[in-house]
Amino acid sequence: MSRETTLYPRARIPYGTWGTSFFPAWQTSALAEVNIGQFAAESMNRILGLRRVSTSALEYLILGSTIPWHWKFWNAPMLAATFGRRIPGFHLEQACATGLQAVLAAAAQVDGHGGDVVGVLTFDRTSDSPVGVFPERRAYERTFALNDVWENFGFDPATGKAMIQTAGAAARKHKLDRREVDEVVFCRYQQYFEAKNSGFLDKVCVPLDLLSVQGKPMGRIDQDNGVKQITMEALREMRELDTCVTAGGQTHASDGMATLLVTTKERAAELSPRPEIDIKLIARTEVRANPSMMPEAPSLAVQKLFARTGFTMDDIAVTKNHNPFAVNDVIFSKLLKHDWKKVNRTGCSLVWGHPQGPTLTRSLIEGLEEAVMLGGGRVLLFGCAAGDVGIAAIFEVTDAGRKQ
Repeated sequence: MSRETTLYPRARIPYGTWGTSFFPAWQTSALAEVNIGQFAAESMNRILGLRRVSTSALEYLILGSTIPWHWKFWNAPMLAATFGRRIPGFHLEQACATGLQAVLAAAAQVDGHGGDVVGVLTFDRTSDSPVGVFPERRAYERTFALNDVWENFGFDPATGKAMIQTAGAAARKHKLDRREVDEVVFCRYQQYFEAKNSGFLDKVCVPLDLLSVQGKPMGRIDQDNGVKQITMEALREMRELDTCVTAGGQTHASDGMATLLVTTKERAAELSPRPEIDIKLIARTEVRANPSMMPEAPSLAVQKLFARTGFTMDDIAVTKNHNPFAVNDVIFSKLLKHDWKKVNRTGCSLVWGHPQGPTLTRSLIEGLEEAVMLGGGRVLLFGCAAGDVGIAAIFEVTDAGRKQ
């Protein structure tokens, strides 16, 4: 693959037709009380209305979620019906890679003439995740109960290790300094609050109201609940849970949704409030790191992507990643020889949380908005997922209305 290649030549993301909810932390909002799929679809309808895009334009719907929700069997057709559309679609999941995989799937759908306007809807609710009871005839228990979120976080069936242990193992392998990891955490919180105070998040996150089945107000989702200012002194005093890993240096479970459209260049110009902005997907890749080395997998994915395309960090205008552990960012800085202060300049999942399905979708929307603010450029998006997986993609933003 060369630097000039466009992975899906027909596919475009229309600028300004996207949006996300805020991501309240586990059990801190009314989102813990609702069917997250229905909420996500109703919120997509609300966001598209605010963006002046009629849902009648949608021809296909791709869902991305990882935690079972009520009526998940019906997935895309059910949620499309929530906003009055009888269109086809499908559901996919790959832990925290889901948010990017859904966008890639939508681009492939458009490029393969499966629909000219494809809606991407990603969501998850970690709060009160269901407990499944599975028959296991080969096991002495005969039945096995699994808490979908917490037990999967705590046990990789391929290695027997918890996710937090992957962070400690990767920190030891790369000989990370706890002081530098704490500095990354402090920087990430500063970046988030600077973006929030500047009004940047208003371009991304949409306040949403929740109603009960009786139509009574349940609450308004208008903050990333659980995100608080943090001091370096407090970080220094935190106990290490594993090598270089503290409570402050890892993300938290949260709830939320994110949505965007993928369409053709012609339809993007019709749907976007700024048709002069062209957004296309240049390249993508995935890798699988060695066992229990999840935090280094994203960096390996970026290295592989650059080797295939010829790009370097000098060719990238905006860098965004899903960083459930701060050690991810220090490893990336070491392997790519890139200043971690230049990554996630408008916020990241380390700070605003980890609802899994929509995590990378929100990161992508933030990255595209930042690139538009800069007048265009390439956006590098990458992250890790359960199973020591790393995923990475490059998007290109061109603003024909500005001199290049």
